[in-house]
Amino acid sequence: MSAFDYKKALADIPHKPGVYQYFDEEGLLIYIGKAKDLRNRVGSYFNQDKQVNGKTKVLVSKIRRISFTIVDTEIDAWLLENSLIKKHQPRYNIMLKDDKTYPWIIIKKEDFPRIYWTRKLIKDGSTYFGPYASVGMMHTILDLIKETYTLRTCNLPLTPQNINDGKFKVCLEYQIGNCKGPCQNYQSKADYDQNIEEITAILNGKIGSVIKDVKQVVKKASEDLNFELAHSYQKKLLILEKYQSKSTVVNSAITNIDVVSIASDERYAFVNYLKVVNGSIIQTQTIEIKKRLDETDEELLTIAITEFRTKFNSTSKEIIVPFNISLLDKNLKFTVPKLGEKKKLLELSEKNVLFFKREKLNQYEKLNPDLRTDRILSQMQKDLRLTQVPQHIECFDNSNFQGKYPVSAIVVFKDAKPSKKDYRHFNVKTVEGPNDFATMEEAVYRRYKRMLEEEQSLPQLIIIDGGKGQLSSAVSSLKKLGIDKRVTVIGIAKRLEELYYPGDSFPLYLDKKSETLKIIQQLRDEAHRFGITFHRKKRDQGTLKTELEVIPGIGKTTADKLLVKFKSVKKIKEASEEELAQLLNKRQIIALSNYFKA
Repeated sequence: MSAFDYKKALADIPHKPGVYQYFDEEGLLIYIGKAKDLRNRVGSYFNQDKQVNGKTKVLVSKIRRISFTIVDTEIDAWLLENSLIKKHQPRYNIMLKDDKTYPWIIIKKEDFPRIYWTRKLIKDGSTYFGPYASVGMMHTILDLIKETYTLRTCNLPLTPQNINDGKFKVCLEYQIGNCKGPCQNYQSKADYDQNIEEITAILNGKIGSVIKDVKQVVKKASEDLNFELAHSYQKKLLILEKYQSKSTVVNSAITNIDVVSIASDERYAFVNYLKVVNGSIIQTQTIEIKKRLDETDEELLTIAITEFRTKFNSTSKEIIVPFNISLLDKNLKFTVPKLGEKKKLLELSEKNVLFFKREKLNQYEKLNPDLRTDRILSQMQKDLRLTQVPQHIECFDNSNFQGKYPVSAIVVFKDAKPSKKDYRHFNVKTVEGPNDFATMEEAVYRRYKRMLEEEQSLPQLIIIDGGKGQLSSAVSSLKKLGIDKRVTVIGIAKRLEELYYPGDSFPLYLDKKSETLKIIQQLRDEAHRFGITFHRKKRDQGTLKTELEVIPGIGKTTADKLLVKFKSVKKIKEASEEELAQLLNKRQIIALSNYFKA
């Protein structure tokens, strides 16, 4: 593969806004990008220090030709980039995952216009509203129009000439009151057009102004004693007000704005869009973006904004965003609200995008459980500031009863799930009395000394159930073994779920709902359960052993042998002389028998 002289290519690229295109050795377009300074942006790709993403390195290694287009403003570059990506769909550009064809509501360009929904846009002068990401919402609006206004549904050519010539007769729709019969001049063109104007206002989100006009008609008709007209418009008013109460309404002072928010992870990004007109949310949609390179949230958000504004024919001058966007355009204002109605709108958008993200990821993880494991482990690495993905985690817990029967338990999680075959417990050998720190030090030392001797792979993360004291004891053992730099060890304090790191007096607090904390809690609880179970068994054996040792002629060693063979005092009591004779002499059997008969 021939080398690419990027320095020579850069010399021909100006410091101006525009769009750049990368081509591979076969002349295939592989990436399209925008920039407010073309030379600086293209040059940054070849800066080795900034190539932190593996996919970006692969892209750069394939570049063999660069072309560019200069534009007047950054906003022009923004729009051109979006247009070219849609046309060419380069391999390394992100693609918006939204292959649906959404419906529109059309007011047909004709005499006595019909209103209906369609998925095809035809440039015949008709007026289109939408597209509607929610088909249910679209049908709700059409039902409102049908219930409130009597419009024709036939496709007859109702030209003035045809009507005056009497070519048509009223149909069943007229008879049942769903049409006023414009085909036979029973309804005037002016009256029909007034209905169309009101419907247009509703579809533009101006239902408040329509309600205001209808109230004026009701008032005027009542004053003129035209009670039939007042009654018909009062019914229309009730329907409109009922619909308005069901729609999402914000401050009516917010006239025409767009709202966008984003939620992303390593693989996907999700962007929500709300279109607000005259105090009502009239459009909403969430789209999914599959990342190709190491795109930032800002880059993804600007691409999505272009897509939404084009799709929904937005002409708003203000866009509410969750963070500052470095896109300068005198015709657009980006607002990051801190409080008030606009802040509430942004929070509503964020709530929608987080819900959509959660549902989508759940779907993917059901189809491929490994995705969930990878996501959780990646999140744990990020939350706990680990240098490695914690595929192998071990957790220690100690148990004792008033200083007696001290034990230590270890549980193992692999790929965020319990690996019960690897669980271990330790009888403490070197500690006398209730010394939890020394018990932890012994358990950790014995565990990893053996792993090193057997050349087993060490865990990426060790969790100590306890505060700073127990953590220090564990670190002491790791240092003795010379592996304190090879693994990460943290302590978890039970009361406030505080996470402690060696040498750091300030704890780390994780979100109570985070999956990372839930995995740590599960490890801690499992270690406690496993340790308590073993501790109770040992304590019970200790109590039984003490009971047997009071029998004349039976000492500690004999008591141990009896418990190993028969498991309980009850079974020892029920054992035959032949069974007991395998472990005891005749004098011991008689002593045992006399003890149980007493």
